[in-house]
Amino acid sequence: MGSASASRTARLLGLSSREAEIMSLIAQGHSNGEIAAMLVLAEKTVKNHVNRIYSKLGAGSRAAAISFWTRATAAADGVAVPPDGVSAGAG
Repeated sequence: MGSASASRTARLLGLSSREAEIMSLIAQGHSNGEIAAMLVLAEKTVKNHVNRIYSKLGAGSRAAAISFWTRATAAADGVAVPPDGVSAGAG
C-alpha cells in the first residue's frame, strides 16, 4: 500500500499517521515486537498504539482490526469489497 492510500485509509478510520503506520505493519503480519524493532520504539509503546487503534476501530482483536483496515484500504482505493463473512464467489 502506498503512502497516499495509507493516508486516505487513516483519515477514513480516524487514525493518526503513526497509528496507520503501525496498523499497516500489523496487517502485513508483523508482531508487536517486530514492529517495535522496525520503528525503533519500545514494545510497550507499540502496545499502547495498538490499544488506541483497537479503540478507534471498535475492534476486539487483531483479526478484527486487520479486517477493518483491509476493507478501509480497499474502499480508499475504490475497490468493491463484499461484506464480512461473504466470499466474492458466493451467490
